[in-house]
Amino acid sequence: MTEAGALYLARITPLSEELARAADECRAMHSEPRGTLRISASATFGQRFIVPRLAGFRSAYSEVAVEGIFSDNNIDLVAERVDLAVRLAPAVDGDYIVSKLMDTRYRVVAAPGYLRQAAPLRHPEDIAHHRAILFPYRDYRSRWLFRDAGGTVIEQRVDGDLVLSPAGAIRDAALAGLGPALLPDWLIREDLDRGVLHPCIGGWDVTATTFDTAAWLIYPSRSYLPAKVRAMIDFLRGSNGSCEQTRAVSSNK
Repeated sequence: MTEAGALYLARITPLSEELARAADECRAMHSEPRGTLRISASATFGQRFIVPRLAGFRSAYSEVAVEGIFSDNNIDLVAERVDLAVRLAPAVDGDYIVSKLMDTRYRVVAAPGYLRQAAPLRHPEDIAHHRAILFPYRDYRSRWLFRDAGGTVIEQRVDGDLVLSPAGAIRDAALAGLGPALLPDWLIREDLDRGVLHPCIGGWDVTATTFDTAAWLIYPSRSYLPAKVRAMIDFLRGSNGSCEQTRAVSSNK
């Protein structure tokens, strides 16, 4: 091969490979969802929100195998080959595509048996007379924030001798009547409907960090979305009755 020919080949080979990848991606977009989908979420969200929905997903998409990685550590999506992740946070940083699955809110709840024998829990200041079930993160275990209908925010110190994680363990302890707990609505909605947990301190928004939090669907930024990932996103949104706009998030790091 001449020098000019070698130079030409070196220049067009990457372009040829990129065209082949683009063709594969286009075929994948228009094909039926299939293959293995690796999905990540926190331990409790995965167990309580995602796993109960897998039967319906598998029925709709029998050609998709699911690998769930449920951990409270924020794993590297690229390094762990994760196709889709759910993060619970006010916002998400990083080079990802981000789509809101649902807003999340927190409530102070306790078991009926506990409330029958405990001091009243009607006002934020009442929490000072209770040993709360606490999450190990600093803000969650030291003070909770309450906001009334007029927007006034009260910072109330909390105390307790039972510190647990993940959030599912706190829920179980609250169900056992071990004290009041601050828990997200997606985790306790059925418990409230069944009456096995009761809401406390009504008329106030409550949080340990910020009042505006959400569950975010995220996946590594790429030029196309595989059919299996789109299927899971649409399924989770549909099962939650939520439809949110997708946006790109880029880290400044």
